[in-house]
Amino acid sequence: MRPIPILTALITVVVLFLLVFQREAVRDFLGLGSPVETAETTEDAPRDVHVVSVIAQRSQAQEIDSAVVLRGETQANREVSLLAETAGRVVSTPIAKGSMVAEGDLLCALDPGTKEVSIAQAQAALAEAERNLANAQSLSQEGFAAETRVLAATSARESAQAALAQAERALADTRITAPFPGVLESDTAEVGSLLQPGAPCATIVDLTPIRLVGYVAEADIARVSEGAAVGARLSTGQEVMGTVRFVGRSADPVTRTFRVEAEVPNDDLTFRAGQTADILIQTAGRKAHLLPQSSLTLNDDGDLGVRVVGGAENGDVARFLPVELIRDGTDGVWLGGLPDEVAVIVVGQDYVVDGVPIEVTYREPGL
Repeated sequence: MRPIPILTALITVVVLFLLVFQREAVRDFLGLGSPVETAETTEDAPRDVHVVSVIAQRSQAQEIDSAVVLRGETQANREVSLLAETAGRVVSTPIAKGSMVAEGDLLCALDPGTKEVSIAQAQAALAEAERNLANAQSLSQEGFAAETRVLAATSARESAQAALAQAERALADTRITAPFPGVLESDTAEVGSLLQPGAPCATIVDLTPIRLVGYVAEADIARVSEGAAVGARLSTGQEVMGTVRFVGRSADPVTRTFRVEAEVPNDDLTFRAGQTADILIQTAGRKAHLLPQSSLTLNDDGDLGVRVVGGAENGDVARFLPVELIRDGTDGVWLGGLPDEVAVIVVGQDYVVDGVPIEVTYREPGL
């Protein structure tokens, strides 16, 4: 046998034994020290901290006007369909739709028929009843008539008065007049047509003022009050201004929204009923920051907010603050829920989280 392979094997066994079972003695012999001491020394040594460079913008809260935005429509101030209350043939000349009418103007006149005769009969019966009552009272005072005769004569006179009033009302029902000034939305009944009780004579609408009607979500209804200023843009591009006159107290059972009505002057009848309108209802002003839309970010919980510069013992760090989006525009977004003075990170906010050290470069707003 050759002695060299055997010697190599023995050396290998000795080396493995020393490295595995006598590792500490070998480290002491070579002067490398204990691994525990090395670890402790490493922990005590200062670590290099990575600092992220960001760009921030100082912002001061501003007082802005807030508004509740909703979609609605214009409606007539009043609209009524005038119906016949008695039967009769129309004897008046019809009036074309679109005509302006004043309160009390005659719209439909019906043939009175025998109603005038009925009034004459009722007047004669009343006169007779009054004479009988006077005679009964005179005889009763002289003792020639019982008290019951006076009571019967009184009852007869009251019946005659009621019959006369009924006859006069029947005659008045043959004349259908405008209850308020407005515009005819339909032609009045044609001459010669026979109207039965409940048959339409005409439809009249009052457009002065005109109403803006919309429905406000329950989350915003507390911000709307009567007397608040209202602005609206109609589907035609026309812009109107008005005042809130009614705020509903009961929500729609399906949509959970509340009806809101506003009045808009319309003396020249420029605006029509049924036009679609984008309505803005003014509410109390509030403080907000105008910031670039790109400064918005989300935290790990999905909350909308911005990252701001926060102070720490070792320098500036990034902090997340939730915000409320009030409205947006061409210059940026108006955000609420922030302190009056704040430095918002506008570049690099997506590369930091809460507590990360940052190196801040400030820029002027609008750049």
